[in-house]
Amino acid sequence: MIYRVDMTRGTIVRQPVPEAWRNLGGRALTSTIVAAEVPPTCHPLSEYNKLVLAPGILGGSKASSAGRLSVGAKSPLTGGIKESNVGGTAADALAGLGVKAVIVEGRAPAGWHILYLGPDRAELLPADDIVGLETYAATERLLDRFGPRHAVLVIGSAGERRMNVANIGVTDVDGKPSRHAARGGLGAVMGSKGLKAIVIAATADLARPAAAVDLNAARRRYAKALLGHPVTGKSLPTYGTAAIVHPINLIGGLPTRNFHAGQFEAVDAISGEHLREIILARAGKPTHTCMPGCVIRCSNIYPRGEDKEPVRGFEFETIIMNGANLGIGDLDIIAEIAQRCDDYALDTIEVGVTLGVAMEAGIISFGDGDGAIHLVEEIQKGTPLGRVLGGGAVLTGRAFGVERVPAVKGQGMAAYDPRRFKGTGVTYATSPMGADHTAGNALPNTVLPGVGPIDTTRPDHQVMLSRYLQQLAAAFDSMGLCWFSRGPILQDPSLVEDLLRAQTGGEWSMASLLHLGWYTVQTELAFNRAAGFTAAHDRLPDFFYKDPLPPTNDVFDVPQEEVERTLAEEFTL
Repeated sequence: MIYRVDMTRGTIVRQPVPEAWRNLGGRALTSTIVAAEVPPTCHPLSEYNKLVLAPGILGGSKASSAGRLSVGAKSPLTGGIKESNVGGTAADALAGLGVKAVIVEGRAPAGWHILYLGPDRAELLPADDIVGLETYAATERLLDRFGPRHAVLVIGSAGERRMNVANIGVTDVDGKPSRHAARGGLGAVMGSKGLKAIVIAATADLARPAAAVDLNAARRRYAKALLGHPVTGKSLPTYGTAAIVHPINLIGGLPTRNFHAGQFEAVDAISGEHLREIILARAGKPTHTCMPGCVIRCSNIYPRGEDKEPVRGFEFETIIMNGANLGIGDLDIIAEIAQRCDDYALDTIEVGVTLGVAMEAGIISFGDGDGAIHLVEEIQKGTPLGRVLGGGAVLTGRAFGVERVPAVKGQGMAAYDPRRFKGTGVTYATSPMGADHTAGNALPNTVLPGVGPIDTTRPDHQVMLSRYLQQLAAAFDSMGLCWFSRGPILQDPSLVEDLLRAQTGGEWSMASLLHLGWYTVQTELAFNRAAGFTAAHDRLPDFFYKDPLPPTNDVFDVPQEEVERTLAEEFTL
């Protein structure tokens, strides 16, 4: 079923799933709905935009790493279509209720609201007692009120103020809002609706696979493959996503001081190895799951001291964009930034890029950790400076006359310099999502079917590699599968084919999944074209083409005429 929530009228209507949507889920479904129902030229914060939530096709299957949620809307940050992907407990809670999608439309004429979804009721409730609270306090109050067996999605002060850097916090397995639908400013869209929180009962188990026995066997085989893989079974559980800090630095593609260099002299102090040492010394948790049942357990809990909320999920992107990118080599300072971003529901990547631009402007100096923390506090307080910073990196660059802004389509780049990760650079330039690594990140030696491992530091094959990865990423987002699970799946596609067959009753193949990814990306591109995007938007900032990146002195040299054709053809096996 689908819930359609009309905030203007204060009504909730339960609808059957249209036949055309039955085989869609996650990003494929959110983008289909946004493209069909949102006027491409509308203001993202107007009543004409819609916020869409959808678990993946494998949502509720209880398969490892398959409980991710897609949140879709027109983005106030990019001005185009957006899907923001998040772990936590919400996707499985929705799937357990038999909910295919939630569509929030209109705008509340007055006040703030909570959307409650349970097995026997769906209603809008007043949110007077949590308005103005940040996400941890608001979530605690909501779980006290409704009970611990609920998933919560909540915005903080930035979302209430409709800032472009605002995200949506989602509860983890411990009931903390530490997982985030982070990219694209969708917390501002939620705030524009007058919606402070969504609470979903997690007590029901209404999802019914097509073949329960087959699904159990498929889940076990898939989990065994994840545990036996060197990345998902060893590296990620041991060091978390920060396991790649040293390798990315060694390659020379680690964003340092607003992308002025590709290696950071204090890399040892922010590495995955040092992160693990600190967590163990402080009796934290070096391995932790971000969603129920995940065997990879690549998250962590980083203690910050007595009487302080620990950082839950201290990840590579957060560490680099608020560490090396700012010239800060102290994990405790980065943790202070990260926890404030988590509590206020701010996108840590966009905040890191924005602070780098602010440092470029001379507002504070590179390496000024206390100054960086202060600027995050300015965002939370909503001061004039905080409002500028809360608008994101591009707005901050315009306000302070900074040319060097590492962003595409309004969105700041993640922790991979495109001069050394050229396939990722192609994705940054061409993805309908903006500069989003989750849309198709090309790491070294990624295998391109029919070609083999690709050297990401050379321009050859980067367009085809990005095309393949963008379709693959869209397919994973549509299934609700974590991107980290791709290693074992690409080695043995039957792992996911069996899961899908058991869950849906239909026949699936890697070829059909790539085609689903193609359909999804093309749907998003059509929306963006109608919103006014052209080939001129499929380009990196000028400095990536002309400024050599120390120490390798690379520039981004994939021919632009090739880049612009990245998504003009479908990648097929």
